[in-house]
Amino acid sequence: MGKIIVTVLLLSAYLFGSDAAAEGSTDIVQRAVNFLIFAGILFYILAEPVKNYFSGRSSGIASELEKVQERLNESKRLKKMAENKVEEAERFANELAESSKKENKILVDKILLHCEQEMEIISKQNSALMDLDQRKMVRDVVEGVMNEVMNSSNEALGKEAMTEILKKKVA
Repeated sequence: MGKIIVTVLLLSAYLFGSDAAAEGSTDIVQRAVNFLIFAGILFYILAEPVKNYFSGRSSGIASELEKVQERLNESKRLKKMAENKVEEAERFANELAESSKKENKILVDKILLHCEQEMEIISKQNSALMDLDQRKMVRDVVEGVMNEVMNSSNEALGKEAMTEILKKKVA
């Protein structure tokens, strides 16, 4: 059918073509008809490919828009997840700070208690060492007095004299 239309159009262009310039008249009607025939042929030949091109283009744009919309939704979802994770991290950090403070207080209390116990032990050890030193001093004094008494044993001393000497040394 397309061949018949093209043949008719070409024949009509030949038939309506004229020598208007030679006759001195205008051939505006024939030219208008030729233009309409030419426009019809162009429309018939190009209409379907142009429609396909623009419909394909619009569907391509629509699919790209859908892809962009999906990416946007995915980005929003990921952003929300990231914000939730940040909130969880902040809560965890606050809880961690609070528990650290509590543990710090417990450790400080334990250390203070341990220090107090150590101080008591050191105080008792110091008291025991002082008692030991005092006993050593008493022993050394008694030994010195006894040595002196023994050295002077040549003299006859009685118990009363020895006690007097010991009292003098101890005092």
